[in-house]
Amino acid sequence: MITIKKAEKKDLKEILALQYLAYQSEAKLFGSMDIPPLKQTIEEVFDEYEKGTVLKSVDGAGTIIGSVRAYRENETVYIGKLMVHPSMQNQGLGTKLLLAMEQEYPNQRYELFTSTKSISNIRLYEKLGYKKYKEEAVSEELQFVYLEKI
Repeated sequence: MITIKKAEKKDLKEILALQYLAYQSEAKLFGSMDIPPLKQTIEEVFDEYEKGTVLKSVDGAGTIIGSVRAYRENETVYIGKLMVHPSMQNQGLGTKLLLAMEQEYPNQRYELFTSTKSISNIRLYEKLGYKKYKEEAVSEELQFVYLEKI
């Protein structure tokens, strides 16, 4: 049975290891391992934990197979680092994690971003009611699309 609950500090190293694994597919879209989620340090993950909420999805054996992070600033909840173990993708876990995070911060404006090349991510977010409102070029090969849900 898979459960979703708040992560604890002791989970953060396992979540970072999952992040390094889960973001390999994003890196392949760009033909480069030089993307921020693959360069994040454990100290930065601890900072995000202190600033907001980190959820984890755990399988029956207690292994973390998914995670998402968010923090609230002004009237917006910024959601990021939604990840699912590659062997568990396309089974609805990303949807459950995102909806669980929205329940942590009910009745807010939610914002997230992804690469314009991440078509499956964009499709998921739009299915859950997120609307594109801005695109931003980070480099010649990297453009982000920002989505919001009000």
